[in-house]
Amino acid sequence: MDSQIMNVLGDRVLELGPKPDAEGPYKNFRLTRDGDGVAWLLFDREGTSANTLSADLIEELSKILSELETARPTGLVIRSAKKSGFIAGADVNAFRGATDAAAVEAEIGRAHAVIDRLEALRIPSVAVIHGFCLGGGLEVALACQMRIAIEDARFGFPEVMLGLHPGLGGTVRFTQLVNPMQAMPLMLTGKTIDARRAKSLGLVDAVTQERHVLNAVKDAVSGRLNRAKPGFLNSVLSLGPIKGFLASRMRREAGKAAREEHYPAPYALIDLWEKHGGDRRAMLNAEKASFARLMVTPTAQNLIRVFFLREQMKKLAGSGNRIEHVHVIGAGAMGGDIAAWCAGQDLRVTLADMKPEPIAGAIKRAADLYGKILRKRTAVRDALDRLMPDMQADGVRNADLIIEAVPEKLELKQKVYAGLEPKMKPGAILATNTSSIPLQDLRTTLQKPERLLGLHFFNPVSRLQLVEVVSHDGTDAQLLREALAFVGAIDRLPLPVKSSPGFLVNRALTPYMLEAMLMLDEKIDKTVIDAAAKKFGMPMGPIELADQVGLDICLDVGDMLRSKFGDALPPTPAWLREKVARGELGRKSGKGFYTWKGGKADTSSGLPATSEPSAEMIDRLILPMSNVCVACLCEGIVDDADAVDGAVIFGTGYAPFRGGPLNYARTRGVENVVSTLRALTEKFGGRFAPDAGWENFK
Repeated sequence: MDSQIMNVLGDRVLELGPKPDAEGPYKNFRLTRDGDGVAWLLFDREGTSANTLSADLIEELSKILSELETARPTGLVIRSAKKSGFIAGADVNAFRGATDAAAVEAEIGRAHAVIDRLEALRIPSVAVIHGFCLGGGLEVALACQMRIAIEDARFGFPEVMLGLHPGLGGTVRFTQLVNPMQAMPLMLTGKTIDARRAKSLGLVDAVTQERHVLNAVKDAVSGRLNRAKPGFLNSVLSLGPIKGFLASRMRREAGKAAREEHYPAPYALIDLWEKHGGDRRAMLNAEKASFARLMVTPTAQNLIRVFFLREQMKKLAGSGNRIEHVHVIGAGAMGGDIAAWCAGQDLRVTLADMKPEPIAGAIKRAADLYGKILRKRTAVRDALDRLMPDMQADGVRNADLIIEAVPEKLELKQKVYAGLEPKMKPGAILATNTSSIPLQDLRTTLQKPERLLGLHFFNPVSRLQLVEVVSHDGTDAQLLREALAFVGAIDRLPLPVKSSPGFLVNRALTPYMLEAMLMLDEKIDKTVIDAAAKKFGMPMGPIELADQVGLDICLDVGDMLRSKFGDALPPTPAWLREKVARGELGRKSGKGFYTWKGGKADTSSGLPATSEPSAEMIDRLILPMSNVCVACLCEGIVDDADAVDGAVIFGTGYAPFRGGPLNYARTRGVENVVSTLRALTEKFGGRFAPDAGWENFK
């Protein structure tokens, strides 16, 4: 095939107006003028694959606006020269470590002034948007008079994920343009929408294809474009009494997702709109102050920290994935979901099991998952085509990676390895998804133990981003690198851990869950125990989590860890064994501690609201997690404190606004943590004894 045609197919070709001079006056922008006198301003941030906004970029934009105000072209087109998209929001680096709200407000004020000038240009201005248009990028687009989206464009305000709300005038311009009942939920949740939805909301004026951009721009500049007009409802919804009613409804919705003391941003945004919606000048001013106040909160600074933890863990994956075919053995809840996830990430997957029923169940769950996460019907069909049932286990011979996900029984796993090892091709990786059996025990019967490693996924696979990549002292270093790259290629975050009982995450989570069982023994109601964890900021309580994971698995992991760590862990109550023996396993059997319907626990309780969890109860649940994390660092199971925090957040959902269990200990003060653990030891026993690692913990 002609190489030029291949290039056109392989790479999107953007319509960027007249060709700019190689040496333009600007570092991050290119400015040209076409035959009709229309200026084309191209965002092209130096040295990056995506455009982000920062103080130096805004300053440069200010100089360009001065040039445009003087030169008065017939129109202005703003576009990104990056293939990845328009603008991916603000450069988050600038937010790190902010402590002075007044300084933040002054800086955001300078940026506001520039965006206001863009809006005030006395010429038709149009933003042409492809790919991602998020946060501050969307706020720049909103300051243009018109917006044209390419079909693949995605819009959103993800600031809430960082403990913030929009801060470049977006709260005002978005709620003026789009019905606040639709605009506010997008800012409150951080969800992204596609071009068609943006058009139906009135956020963009037209949706087109790349090849029609020049015509669309001509229509926009000449006034022929049918522009989206704010509806009559927008002004009605800005009336005082109606706003008050809607704001209280929004607060109730926000309360279902998170408490105000943990996540103040959504509540600050609702206050801002309730007080000032409809009064443009007042709301723009109040937005700056509110944004600055949020920026210096511990919540925002910890969520910004989590943003960088994710970036750091992505880097651990490296690049150059060579895995194309994955063979999964065991189509149960974990194996089936791992297979489905890999096929959804463009890999060829064969799924083997002793019986056809689990495979059929796994494929049905995969179809449900793809229906939710893949936007096109053809993409769903292609993903299902890549997920192949394999009763005969023929896939073993060609697989680059074999993932074993059979039940947690040493003899069973060793029997499986004996059957498949002779059929594996040279250079293939054998990975186990075990959550509890040390690799040292698994490798004893292997002919080539160096190719065994652990890939420990977390349940639910499609939601929890972490994969523990486990090595034993004989694991081949090259295969380990390949496993890390594979985890990155399937859009997951790898944590390299040395093999040791429970690795990192299960070892940290087990004392939390067993302590909750002991509290049940003390006749504390399960809803109060779960409320204690939620009060700290956990997404769900330990009792509900135990049901979610499966009480049989909790029991297995607890027994295995107790056999290794003894009284450093809470004992397992006898009634828990009986519950498991009766088949009350939690979510998967429909009944555990809670009754489960449609995948949700019935957590309604007949208890009076007076049973408020105590601070001691929270410490009993939470501090042992920090204690175990310090122990794992000290023992060299994980060699980086930041990676420990990232792993526990991305593998368990540990309260992200706390910044991780080690960051929480640092913030609270190591001396306070150690003395509290000592007091708990005196009252409840040796399982709370502070680890020796605290002495050197910084």
